[in-house]
Parts: sequence; C-alpha cells; structure tokens
Amino acid sequence: MSVSSSPMCGGGETGMRIVVWFRRDLRVEDNPALAAAARAGGEVVPAYVWSPEEDGPYYPGRVSRWWISQSLQHLDASLRRLGAEKLVTRRSADAVVALLQLVRDTGATHVYFNHLYDPISLVRDHRLKEMLTAEGIVVQSFNADLLYEPWEVVDDEGQPFTMFAPFWNRCLSMLYDPPAPLLPPKKINSGNLSMCPSDDLIFEDESERGSNALLARAWRPGWQNADKALTAFLNGPLADYSVNRKKADSASTSLLSPHLHFGELSVRKVFHLVRMKQLVWSNEGNHAAEESCTLFLRSIGLREYSRYLSFNHPSSHERPLLAHLRFFPWVVNECYFKIWRQGRTGYPLVDAGMRELWATGWLHDRIRVVVSSFFVKVLQLPWRWGMKYFWDTLLDADLESDALGWQYITGSLPDGRELDRIDNPQFEGYKFDPHGEYVRRWIPELARLPTEWIHHPWDAPVSVLQAAGIELGSNYPLPIIELDAAKARLQEALSEMWQLEAASRATMNNGMEEGLGDSSEVPPIEFPQELQMEVDRQPAQATANVQMTARRREDQMVPTMTASLNRAETEVSADLGNSEDTRAQVPFHAHLEPRVQRQDAIQNAEGPALRTNGFHQPNFFQQPQQRRPEGVAPSVSEASSSWTGREGAVVPVWSPPAASGHSETFAADEADVSSRSYLDRHPQSHRLMNWSQLSQSLTTGWEVENSVQPNLIG
Repeated sequence: MSVSSSPMCGGGETGMRIVVWFRRDLRVEDNPALAAAARAGGEVVPAYVWSPEEDGPYYPGRVSRWWISQSLQHLDASLRRLGAEKLVTRRSADAVVALLQLVRDTGATHVYFNHLYDPISLVRDHRLKEMLTAEGIVVQSFNADLLYEPWEVVDDEGQPFTMFAPFWNRCLSMLYDPPAPLLPPKKINSGNLSMCPSDDLIFEDESERGSNALLARAWRPGWQNADKALTAFLNGPLADYSVNRKKADSASTSLLSPHLHFGELSVRKVFHLVRMKQLVWSNEGNHAAEESCTLFLRSIGLREYSRYLSFNHPSSHERPLLAHLRFFPWVVNECYFKIWRQGRTGYPLVDAGMRELWATGWLHDRIRVVVSSFFVKVLQLPWRWGMKYFWDTLLDADLESDALGWQYITGSLPDGRELDRIDNPQFEGYKFDPHGEYVRRWIPELARLPTEWIHHPWDAPVSVLQAAGIELGSNYPLPIIELDAAKARLQEALSEMWQLEAASRATMNNGMEEGLGDSSEVPPIEFPQELQMEVDRQPAQATANVQMTARRREDQMVPTMTASLNRAETEVSADLGNSEDTRAQVPFHAHLEPRVQRQDAIQNAEGPALRTNGFHQPNFFQQPQQRRPEGVAPSVSEASSSWTGREGAVVPVWSPPAASGHSETFAADEADVSSRSYLDRHPQSHRLMNWSQLSQSLTTGWEVENSVQPNLIG
C-alpha cells in the first residue's frame, strides 16, 4: 500500500518529511536521529508512542511512568523552542501500527530512530523496518545509547566477549574513540502540524499523585536537568568518588542512572567529560581523583556490558547464562518474598534498603547488592522475582542492567559472584553504614539503639533493648532465617544441583558434556500474581483503579501469614554454545514464542509437607513465637508494624562529605573475597558452560571494585 498525505496534517507537498521516533532518548542534545533529521533540511515530525503493553510483564512501574511523563513535558518544551510545533504523541497497544498510521497521516517519507538493545525492542525494530520498507519509506537508525555498538567490540577471533574485564579493556583500547557528543540542532522545521492529532497520555491515576509528589521533591527529570546533575557531580563528588562511593548513609554516588536510562543524558558526553577530568587530575598528580575517574568509568562500562550481553544473549533476562544453574532448586515461597519486599526480614541493613526502595524508588548500589544477595542466597528465592520487583519499583529500572546485576549476584556469569558465598548483613552493615545513620533513617523502630548493636539487635542485652523501646518479635522482627541455617540449606541446595546436573549428563544419548539436551519444555518459574501490584494496564481510567491501587499498597504493608516452602527447578539455561549467530544483526524473521504456563511449580500450602532439600519444614508462621527457634524465626505479626512507609521519605540530596576519619572503613571492603574462584571449587562447571570461549584466568577486578548492581551508574 502506498503512503499518501492526509489532509489532517498539512505541509510539505513535495519535500522530505521525516518522523523522528523518540523512545529512551528523551533529549535534543547528542541525539543522532534528531540531528540527522535537522541536517536533512526537510520537515521534522517529532513523535512519541506510548505502548507499554508490548513489554508484557515488564510494563513500567509507577515511578518509571512518573519520570516519563515529566521528561516528555520537558522534551516537548525544548522542541518547541527549536521551532517544532509540538511533540506528536500516540497511545497504542502496538507501536509499529501507530507509527505506520502516523507516517500515513503526515505523508512522511523517512523515519529516523535510535537503537535499543533489549530483546523486545530488537524484534519490534526489525518488524518496523520490514513494514516501512515494504511501503517505500526510508528508515534509518542510529547509536545514541552506547559508546560502541555491540558488534564493534569483539575479541581477537572476532567473537563476543564473555566476561566484563576483557570487554571493558577492549572498549578502552579501541583504535577509535567514541564519537564526540553532538550539539542540539539550531532549528527544526516541522511544517504545519496543527491538525495532526495527538493522544493524551495518562501515566498516573489519582491515587498515585500523592506518592509521585514526593518524587518531585527529590528528582528533576528532563535533559537539561540531567546536564545540571552531571555538572554538579563532575565538580563535586567525582574527585572523592573512590573513597565515598561505598557510604550508604550519604548520597555519595552520581545519581545519574535514571537520566541515562531514559536517555536524558548522553553516555558519550559523560564518558568524554570524565576522561577530560581524569587527564587534568593526572597532569596535576592527583592520583586519588584520577582513580575515582577510573572507577566511575568502570560503572559506565558495566552499563555498556549489560546491553552487550543482552544483544548477544537475548534470553539473559529470563534464563541463567551458565547451564548448570538450571538445576538449582529455588525456594518458591511467596511468604518469604512478601516479607523481603516489606523490609521485615529482621536484618536491619536489608530492611532499611527495602523500605527506602518502596518509599523513594531509589537504592544505593551497595545496598542493592546486599538486598539482592540476601534474596538469592539466604532466602533462595528465584532471582527473576527479585529482578521483576526491582523493575516495578526503581526509578532507573532498566531491563538489560537489572538482568546483568541479578545474573551476577546469582553466580550465573563466568566472572560473577560465587553462588555459595553468603554475605553477612551484619558485617555489610558496619562496612557500608558504620555509624548506623542509614538504618536509623529508614527503620525508626531501631533509632534509639546504640551503634554497637544497630546491625545485629538480636545480640543486644535485654536492658539495652528495653531502653531503646525494642521488643524483638513484636515491634521489630527476629531474623527470618539464621545465617548458619541459611548456609547449611544453601550447601544442600548446591549439592542437589550438582547431583541433578550429573544425572542429566549421564542420560545424554550422545555422551557430550557441552550441552544439556533439549530443555525447552521446562519454562521459567512464573512470577507471583502479587508482582503485578505496580501494573496499571489502563491508567486513563482513574476511578476504576482506585480500589486496585489501594489493595496494592495494603498488600505491600501487611504480611499474609501463610506458609509454603517448595523447591522448583530454575529457569532453563540458554543454549549459548551451539549458536552460529554472532548477533551482528537482529534476525529478520525473528519470532517470539509464547511461554508455557507452569501450573505444577507451586504446591498448595494446605497440602502435604513439602520437600526442601530432603527435609521437612514446619509451618512456623502459624504459632506465636516467644523465642527464636533454631534455624528459622517468624517475621512479624500483622498488627505489629510501626513503620508508616512513605511519609516524608525523599532521596537524600548530595552535599560535600564532612571531613572524617572513617574512610579506612572502606579501604578493604572486599578483603574477604575468596581467592578461589567458583570454577576452581566446582571444576565440572567449566565443561557445562555453553560459552564459546572463556579466558584461562578469571580476573577479580569486577568482583573487588565493582561489586554492584550495575543499573546504578556510579
């Protein structure tokens, strides 16, 4: 079908007309698609299509939707100042269909957009190119999100890297530097769009406005505000970043990751400006500041690597990238999951982090590691549940970075953290929050507890607890699981994993150890229904959603005392070893297969006793506990919570750190990292990885210097 100009959107009878499709590139500075359209000299139609249903379970959460709405207003104002009549907005369940209609409405001859690298966007973009090309539309796409395209960074054999350190070293030693950031266009000619319809985009309902108002007190979305935040960081915290970045009790990181995720800030601009600072400090002999730049740039490298991994292994958000982990017997326990979300685990640093996340949509990078490691290794919950909850609640929720962070914590990467290493939240507390300010801020129940006991109140003398007004098991819970019991349970789970893996290998007909046979019939563990609490499929119908939203918040605050403890197989590992596709291009005929629904993974709590690594677990939530039983302990009673959640909670604003002598606390924060790698202790695992090649020596640079959830830049 040929495209004809609609009388609704006049202008440009014979000239070039270009639709510029904005997505996660909400800026006019260093926007290659917009710059190319402005240089072409034709009429520019800036457009944004809101089609969150396409993302399936990764429908944007409340805080993400708030940020998008604010950023779009900022972008629209900037485009108008450049001469555009408006930012054309469309609401659709299918972005490709909406863009095709917009092309027909405007009589456009070209469509420009910038690349995205998550699997949903990759498939959608190829479909768009196919359909537009078939109608005679010229389609061009550009790199606006990375220093280098994924297919540009390869090893000496032309293969993708499988570990972060060699990948980042190659990025830093490329023969050509990343392109310099582009200035905003001087002028945009959009023609007459006064009759071109735009849809009203509604990102929040009435029940969410109060919570979103708190976000506005701490954050300023918009590309110009992002530029100001970058300047403030470069001229302030960056110089002392190597020392202060690990302090959870102060805003000592860059706070740039939401701006980078939504494309309000160009990663190329960040890279070039930090490198310039590094050069200046190097010439001045300021080695501490120079090292700060190196460490901050490595966090940029982790963001790059997340897109690189997603592009080369599109199932990384669903399946572990090491084959043996498909046999890990995850605990499918929604009660544990709810207690973790509510910050009622009995471990103060974990609980403080989860309460901050719910109240503000933000979490310090070190605290992200603490809460996710506790989730995976102490509670042994399926890692995809935690990743999905981060997606629903984080301001900087980013599918590629979240997948990388959770795979790293789970030990699913060749250079990731060992699965059998449990971090002690008490020790982590004194490492990242040595004076207890962070815990006191987010857990008012413990505010009067002396610093000596703030991270392990269960060890405090009764007189100290009474003086602080704390009654463990009442107004603050006892630990849900003792660490010694968690370690023993984890070792049993690992033993079961290796036994299952060995049995699987023994049954393989061809006797090869490289693959694990066809496991496609085993779907990933499904998300709990309660994970949908941040999803609002019809935000325009505010009145219809008031009751549902109220239920979501009640669910977040009040635990349900049900017991279900069941082991289930983990997600199916991706077949990475036998693939000939180097992912230099997205397959033109890619198809998304619907996932099979698993019905038998979770047993009913009222049924028979459930097997957990060979032993039976008592229903300990149904009896009031006067003392902590061996191994596990209750979380909290429904009526005992004194936490009011969101009131007055805002993200701390960075201020210059006060001079203190506490920096040595963080000097050797990773000194307890075992010198033996995960592969050393489990030599069979290297034969099970479906990676094409692995380096002979695993570097520990990522483990020691970047033990972070990498969706937080700096």
